[in-house]
Amino acid sequence: MFSFRDVRSVSRPLATLGLLGILAVSVSACSEAKTEPVATVRPVKVVEIARAGTTREFRYSGSVKARTEMNQGFRVAGKIVERLVDIGDRVQPGDMLARIDPTDYALAVRTAEANLSAAEKQVETVRLTQKRAEELFGKKFASQAQLDEARLGYQQALAARDAASSSLQQAKNQVAYADLKADRKGIVTTIGADVGQVVGAGTPVVTVAVDGEKEIQIAVPETEISHFRPGQAVNVGFWTDDSLRLPGKVREVAGSADTQSRTFSVRTSLTDDPRVLLGMTATVAATVSAGQPLATVPLEALASKDGNTIVWVADRATSTVHPRIVTVTDFAPDGVHVAQGLQPGDLVVAAGTQFMTENLKVKLPDLAVSQAEEPVSTQATSALR
Repeated sequence: MFSFRDVRSVSRPLATLGLLGILAVSVSACSEAKTEPVATVRPVKVVEIARAGTTREFRYSGSVKARTEMNQGFRVAGKIVERLVDIGDRVQPGDMLARIDPTDYALAVRTAEANLSAAEKQVETVRLTQKRAEELFGKKFASQAQLDEARLGYQQALAARDAASSSLQQAKNQVAYADLKADRKGIVTTIGADVGQVVGAGTPVVTVAVDGEKEIQIAVPETEISHFRPGQAVNVGFWTDDSLRLPGKVREVAGSADTQSRTFSVRTSLTDDPRVLLGMTATVAATVSAGQPLATVPLEALASKDGNTIVWVADRATSTVHPRIVTVTDFAPDGVHVAQGLQPGDLVVAAGTQFMTENLKVKLPDLAVSQAEEPVSTQATSALR
């Protein structure tokens, strides 16, 4: 049997454990009562929309080419026995470019010379016959028919001699055509055939870019070709030198699109400048009327919601963001052009749009707030540097 002392000694530890449990529950309850949800305030990068521009700038890349490129080939067929120029060589009018084997054409000249000599001998023979016929006719020993026949034979001999002379000249020309010479001053850009190759008449052997006016050929999509017309002024920049800027003029606009790329070829002429070399990469910029005011926002500011293109606009007063549907027209060097949905002074979230939700509290940069009272510029300006 347990005594009173034993019961008291057992109940004392139990009481202690119960007291500790009560204290733990009380502390937990106090902690939960003091914990309150903290609203998330996300710092954002924004751009301030300036007054919408009324012009658009189109920029296309191309390469510098000569206005005139001559594909030079032999006027007769033959086997190339010598090529005297390489790509990059400068040539003057009359310089030898290449030569084909002239043996057969030289033989043709000898044959034509022999035919001409025979024709000239025939002319002398027939001339004597005509003279004898005229003398006999004067003495009444020959009829009028015999005289006419002699005269006709003489005319035929003259015609045969003239034909032989022409054949000889043609044969000599073919010998001369065996030498391919430059017609104008320029630089060799392409070699189309080499020594040992048999080429036909007219086959391009050497391409010469003629010195003088240069131009840039660009490819313009059909959605924007209506903004280009002959005589239109453009600005041309070059990748090799940012400081090199030249005025240009649209010289030619293709009347039909390329069947593969569905783009139109536009040729722009340049002012003569020794710093511009053939093959340099250039950018042609054309400024045209936009037809409607356009705002510019960074590409990163665009988002999609329910199938619509939106941007997130920050409210200056409440520091919250709200989605706004916009209409995008095209791309610009510094972003995209927006035709509808934005007004001057709007603050557009420029980064982190995937984290934005309706009425999300954000921390606006101080610069954005200070710019609210300043006149807006003609371009979208970043409110966070």
